[in-house]
Amino acid sequence: MNIYVGNLSYGVSEEDLKGVFEEYGAVETVKIIKDKLTGKSKGFGFVEMPNNEEAKKAIEELNQAELDNRTMRVNEAREKENTNNNRSEFRRNNRYQNK
Repeated sequence: MNIYVGNLSYGVSEEDLKGVFEEYGAVETVKIIKDKLTGKSKGFGFVEMPNNEEAKKAIEELNQAELDNRTMRVNEAREKENTNNNRSEFRRNNRYQNK
């Protein structure tokens, strides 16, 4: 299961986050999202856990838990929407309205 973890302190590393989630079971991957220009954390990331029951337990117990003086938001990640198609459709629709 892919898990979204938000409201992270900018100082939390992927290893820190992995350690927290490993208390609930096996962790496949951890990815903290970083700004492309600065390389600094954007304050959220994703944790992939192979066992859904362990993942659900982690979500239940870690949502609203404190890590590095910040209250985390933890829930099942949603599928990313295809923003390129949305932008193209917006441009096509606007092109005809502006004439």
